[in-house]
Amino acid sequence: MKNKLTGELAVCGMNAVKAIERTGAERISRLYFNTERAPLFGGLCRALAANRTPYNCIPNEELAKLCGTLHHQGVVAMIRTPIVPVVDSDYINEWSDRGEKVLVLDNVGNANNFGAIVRSAAFFGWKYIVIEADRPYITTSAYRVAEGGMEYVDVVAAASIAGMLQSAQGKMFRIGASSRGKIPASRLGDLTKDRPAFLILGNEESGLTVEVEKQCDTIVTVFPGNRTRIESLNVAQAAAVLLNECRREKYVGPRHPHARSDL
Repeated sequence: MKNKLTGELAVCGMNAVKAIERTGAERISRLYFNTERAPLFGGLCRALAANRTPYNCIPNEELAKLCGTLHHQGVVAMIRTPIVPVVDSDYINEWSDRGEKVLVLDNVGNANNFGAIVRSAAFFGWKYIVIEADRPYITTSAYRVAEGGMEYVDVVAAASIAGMLQSAQGKMFRIGASSRGKIPASRLGDLTKDRPAFLILGNEESGLTVEVEKQCDTIVTVFPGNRTRIESLNVAQAAAVLLNECRREKYVGPRHPHARSDL
């Protein structure tokens, strides 16, 4: 939940709050916890007290009111609402020069999915995620589902995803992900090896928008070929699979002289 009057965002969940404690406790403007969690935040409370930042032990019902959910896990930290910078040509040039792999979300609509994608991106070491400027992705639920991943990923916004991709032509290799793709995701490691790249995921129901798909250099799919009962994965599940595949490269190592060729 956001408090527009104070410019604060409620962050709940043990891993999410502990990640803020590790990476930037000065961002916390208020801290609340229940009696069960109190022993786990002694160090943070001392640091907050030194800066005259308030903290308090309160009942679970009050914690739920602060963050708008019963799934607070016994702790709520109020932080300054994050400011999401806007992608410009400098970002794209820096990503290109450094050979960055950047995850792009085209019209993804669910905050929980966004949080799960952030968690996977942080786990696999992806530093940047691009979102649409008019999407309210940075929410209490996204922070909780990300399990601390928000502190390790830089979220930036584009006024137009298609426009950003167009401006990156020739600088970043643009890879879309779609159930309509013909190239298997197992090739992602080779496609992204030693080159800057965008990996673009689409909406939960409709996938990539037509405008964005036109800007892609290639389209990959998690599971090529015929499907039986389920057409596609949830976008957050697909993100985890695709991010993992980007880490994998074909390995041709020494073979035993009598090894079977079909193994």
